[in-house]
Amino acid sequence: MIHVLIVEDERDVAALHAKYVEKINGFSLAGAAGTVEEAKAIIEQKQIDLVLLDIFMPGAHGLSLLTFLREAEKEVDVMIISAASDMDRVQKAIRYGAVDYLIKPFEFDRFEEALKEYRDRKAFMREPRQISQKELDRQLLGKGEQPVPKEIPKGLTKATLRQVWEEIQKWDSSFSTEDIVKTVGISGVSARKYLKFLADIEVLDVKVVYGTVGRPVYQHTRSLSKEYRMKHFL
Repeated sequence: MIHVLIVEDERDVAALHAKYVEKINGFSLAGAAGTVEEAKAIIEQKQIDLVLLDIFMPGAHGLSLLTFLREAEKEVDVMIISAASDMDRVQKAIRYGAVDYLIKPFEFDRFEEALKEYRDRKAFMREPRQISQKELDRQLLGKGEQPVPKEIPKGLTKATLRQVWEEIQKWDSSFSTEDIVKTVGISGVSARKYLKFLADIEVLDVKVVYGTVGRPVYQHTRSLSKEYRMKHFL
């Protein structure tokens, strides 16, 4: 669960943002602060993972909280939500490490997109494994993101896809096509089709391992930050 602190001096706006947060899975509202000093006190007392920060605040400037967190080496991320749209403030926020910047007013869809992307990136960073350049580009730089298809490709069935996916859920380490053939009881051709589809929607990462003899072996690992996509197909 990602614990969120809202830093906003207008109560009605803070209440609206709180409702937005509660609509998105994986997030929990930890509190709200009307000033930077109040926010600092809450951060010292509670576990806070993400701050939704307004820039125009009474007393200390909103960006001063961002600099405070960096100087204190707090493991707290900050997402700016502000009417400030001048390039100077945007650049400062990004330079100080803001993970996203939403300009008021905005629609819920943009807010939801920002939090879901943050949630996925955080889950990705928690995975204790070596990663490829392609994964790094996709997750951290936003390169190569593929749209998720609306339907299962022709030739595949939902029942078999569910069987394959349930088996994959048992694997915490990498597995091969042959592993799926043995455990699910389908042909190698069929297994490759289902695994290719899962790789195409990015819930699996694929690595080719070359042995001393014979064909290369395709090793698959679960992409935990993308597994929510499977709900659409099962």
